Amino acid sequence: MPMGDTIVASATPYGESALAVVRISGPLCPQLAADCLGPELSANPRKACLVNYKSLTGNILDNCLAVYFPEKRSYTGEPCLELSLHGNPLIVQNVTEDLLARGCRMAEAGEFTRTAFLNGKLDLSQAEAVADLISARSDQALQVARRQLDGAIGRKMLELTDRLLSVIAAIEAYIDFPEEDLPPEDQAGPTSALAALSCELGELIETSHYKTLLHEGIRTVIMGEPNAGKSSLLNALMGEDRAIVSAEPGTTRDFLTERIMIGSYGLQLVDTAGLRETSADIERQGIAKTLQQVQDADFLLVVVDQSSPAPHFPDVVEKRLLEHRVLVVENKIDLPPHPAFIDVLPGHPRVRVSLTEGAGLSELRTRIQQTLESDRMAPGPDELMVSTRHANALRQARIAIDEARTGLRDDCPAELAAAGLRDALACFGEVIGKVDNEDMLDKLFAAFCIGK
Repeated sequence: MPMGDTIVASATPYGESALAVVRISGPLCPQLAADCLGPELSANPRKACLVNYKSLTGNILDNCLAVYFPEKRSYTGEPCLELSLHGNPLIVQNVTEDLLARGCRMAEAGEFTRTAFLNGKLDLSQAEAVADLISARSDQALQVARRQLDGAIGRKMLELTDRLLSVIAAIEAYIDFPEEDLPPEDQAGPTSALAALSCELGELIETSHYKTLLHEGIRTVIMGEPNAGKSSLLNALMGEDRAIVSAEPGTTRDFLTERIMIGSYGLQLVDTAGLRETSADIERQGIAKTLQQVQDADFLLVVVDQSSPAPHFPDVVEKRLLEHRVLVVENKIDLPPHPAFIDVLPGHPRVRVSLTEGAGLSELRTRIQQTLESDRMAPGPDELMVSTRHANALRQARIAIDEARTGLRDDCPAELAAAGLRDALACFGEVIGKVDNEDMLDKLFAAFCIGK
């Protein structure tokens, strides 16, 4: 994607709508504003004007709301135009084709945001936040994306960089003046500062798991014996019949995945085959998939039928239940309790419901949210969270810092420690895009939608 081109794309998904936004960015924009939309637009930068769009042949293609953004005062840092057209795909096509005929080219995926990054309008973490904001599926994910777009990660990286530069300066001062005897407190200063940096990096790296949960949803597996009410629970939480419900045990042979919101949490609900001994090959395959789902779960909803004897789960499941986040759902409270039924998984939170009668569903949702909050499935919205890419760079920085700290403590040459710490600085630069990596940028922005 050569710099200096003028690019155009629709920022609105294809289809009929009330409005459709077309974005143009590049050096041709001032001339396009004058030729296509009239002198009023350039005379009133950054103000919406109701104008006619005139084609090369002089035809009026649409009456639209247009805004002209001068260079350095736009999203991309280049001269830009934004056209709010009537949302007929034919109008969008005609306007786009006219702009292509005037020298523009179609934008590639994420090219507007990539241009903004290359022109210094955003750092790389902010550019990633644009995509996160568009794809967020929960209020928490939106809040995290907004903080990142506001520059929270960039500010944190600059703070860490300043602290690390202070340590490097202290070490290099000793290298430049080796004849000076450093007092013990000055010798300990760099190592203690590096220890604090390492600890803080470790905490940041841990948050990448939480960010994944926010965007993909907390993987919540519904498990239990056949006919305990697992599919009924999925349907009740969804508010619609998504899973087949039958009185015949073993109806669910494969797993079904759906997304829901409970409070501010996004959940990826997984309905699984009932766990029992069976000779039916296809049901055994479903049970094997259930066991794998239980292993991969972030959170388990264990459905038990209180009108039946206490359930018996395979040993591998029992072990997983003891070490996992679990909410026990005692179902069928509209029926008399079975004499042989006992509390399952004592010590774990539980809720009593009748899924056929709809009793206890409000409390069920409340208890799910309380369990997730008490187990701290994600940091609060004001806490900083990093992506997997950020975490990988910070992990390399932490390794370099720990190696330098060990070297200083073991009286290794200070030059080696300083060189290692400069490698850590480069890792900080990767997070916010201070280090050039064209392949990484291509991959990152390819995930954006056209027009963004």
